[in-house]
Amino acid sequence: MAVFSAIFAILDKLFSFHKQKIIRKEWFTDLCFFLGQYLLWSSVSLLALTWVNDWISAWGLAEFQEMVKQQPMWLQVFEVIFLCDISIYWGHRLSHKYEFLWRFHRVHHTSEKLDWIAAYREHPFDNIYTRVIENLPAVLMGFPLEVIAGFILLRGLWGLVIHSNCDFDLGLFKYILGSPRLHHWHHEIESSGKCNFANLMPIMDVIFGTYHEPEEKPEEYGIPEKISHNYFVQMVSPLIPNFLKKRQ
Repeated sequence: MAVFSAIFAILDKLFSFHKQKIIRKEWFTDLCFFLGQYLLWSSVSLLALTWVNDWISAWGLAEFQEMVKQQPMWLQVFEVIFLCDISIYWGHRLSHKYEFLWRFHRVHHTSEKLDWIAAYREHPFDNIYTRVIENLPAVLMGFPLEVIAGFILLRGLWGLVIHSNCDFDLGLFKYILGSPRLHHWHHEIESSGKCNFANLMPIMDVIFGTYHEPEEKPEEYGIPEKISHNYFVQMVSPLIPNFLKKRQ
């Protein structure tokens, strides 16, 4: 917490996207999500990945997985990043399309201000869904869970960057690594669910026709409907069926 706060405070000062306070409105809500993820839900996600790994191990893919391991390491790394990015691109896009998935993913989009800690505003069910979908190709290919954990760390750290209140140009690498500007447009209140779904590589949005990078900056974030920003309400609300909500 202290390290991330210090790093992003410096980046915010050097590359500020919007003028906003570090301890902003709803910061405490995001702090609760941060603590919940580190102290509890990350372990649950790892258990889910372990279960998926054990389940797939029974499929008899040992010969295929051994063939994958015989490839040069640089090729394995490229394959797993590329395939995992395709997987999470569509997993993310579907979470905006289908109501059952959206009810959990919507929590992440309720942030009205973006910075690094807003990246942690994620319902645990959405977090488990994301971790499994984005790492499914790596599990199928037989990568050890320790290596997959390294990929999760890489994606997680870059996830903090793209949510941060920073604005910098990646130049020639703009299609290889997502920038905060691109992901801010994904959270923009009108564009939400229409563009920039890629987890790591914007080339996925280019390939599938959802890349969006206008000259101007997005100004408003969040979702059109009203929702409580209380941590416990956001945790419980997606679990309540719609027909019960309508009766209230």
